[in-house]
Amino acid sequence: MIRPRAALLIAALGLAPGAALASEVGDAERGEAAFSKCKGCHQLGPEATNRIGPHLNTLFGRRAASLEGFRYSNAFKRAGAKGLEWHADTLDAFLENPKQLVPGTRMSYRGEADPQVRADLIAYLRRFSDSPANIPEADPTAQATDHDLDPAILALTGDPEYGEYLASECTTCHQTSGGDEGIPSITLWPEEDFVIAMHAYKQKTRTHPVMNMVAGRLGDEEIAALAAYFATLEE
Repeated sequence: MIRPRAALLIAALGLAPGAALASEVGDAERGEAAFSKCKGCHQLGPEATNRIGPHLNTLFGRRAASLEGFRYSNAFKRAGAKGLEWHADTLDAFLENPKQLVPGTRMSYRGEADPQVRADLIAYLRRFSDSPANIPEADPTAQATDHDLDPAILALTGDPEYGEYLASECTTCHQTSGGDEGIPSITLWPEEDFVIAMHAYKQKTRTHPVMNMVAGRLGDEEIAALAAYFATLEE
């Protein structure tokens, strides 16, 4: 499944659907080794500072050219002004061909053709994401998920009005505005992705104590209703 943001990105790049996006979650250990080629310009970790390039801590969800104290090129400033944010899909496209996504970038990095290496790098960068790091639906892991859900559960049509009634517990943490500071956004999630994620919490194949507790109390119809509500909620 291609998410809306990824679809927009693909359209912007003129790519065939699925042609450029790494589809698998990478291996952070391999990503750390692959990151060695980036160290000349970028730093990660508690002591990271801006060098030739900006430090890459808390990169996910950051708008391009928005890190204070770093002098970005005009190319990145334009990209940021147009709304480019760093998420798994945009990072994948950028790592594949930086100059295609950000024409005029002064980066000398030519890109990485191997989608697995890109996925590994993204997995490594995820380790330095902010508080959503251990929340599976956060940007770094907002990718396709294997599941064995009964097709009948996925076929349920949720009632968004009932979902709105149920959503008060969700919105004590998740912002209905679509903001994702601290807690990742679930607004406008595709319904199937939402249902799969919630059942993964319910079955504890995704582990987060709060989400495991919340999902564990919900029935199939209630999860479908919440999915319908958040999928159609205006930002």
